[in-house]
Amino acid sequence: MSDDHEFDAQALRDRLSGLGRKLAEREAGDADGLASARRTAETLRALVADGVAGFNEAVEAAGAGQLAVEISRPRADDKHLRSVQFDLQRGRYTAIVTVKSRGEVTLVGPFRAGKNEGPCLSFPFGAEAELEKALTEFLEKFLEEAATP
Repeated sequence: MSDDHEFDAQALRDRLSGLGRKLAEREAGDADGLASARRTAETLRALVADGVAGFNEAVEAAGAGQLAVEISRPRADDKHLRSVQFDLQRGRYTAIVTVKSRGEVTLVGPFRAGKNEGPCLSFPFGAEAELEKALTEFLEKFLEEAATP
């Protein structure tokens, strides 16, 4: 910044605080849906983590620890403001589970980081049998692709 202009840090803080309040008020109407999405994401993550733990233990025991998969904690979705996601990763291979506040779970990938995401499969809340089948196939596909040399 030049010496002839003093930046008004308090004015900037006040404006951004006002914007924060305005945006938070807008989002308040979706708080219940987002809380439900977070609970669903945490439940799905626990299920996936248990399954992947079995995979990781098996590859470790077989001397192929380089195939182990990491799972992120649920967090605000990278693309959808009113969604929660967690990721599975092995090297450059990624798969994403997104839970949307409108009552939908989307399985994204698997794909290689730096490449286009996809394919995606979405399931409404309440379609547990279909989601369970698809989630199993999704995880198997991810693990196969992530372990491909």
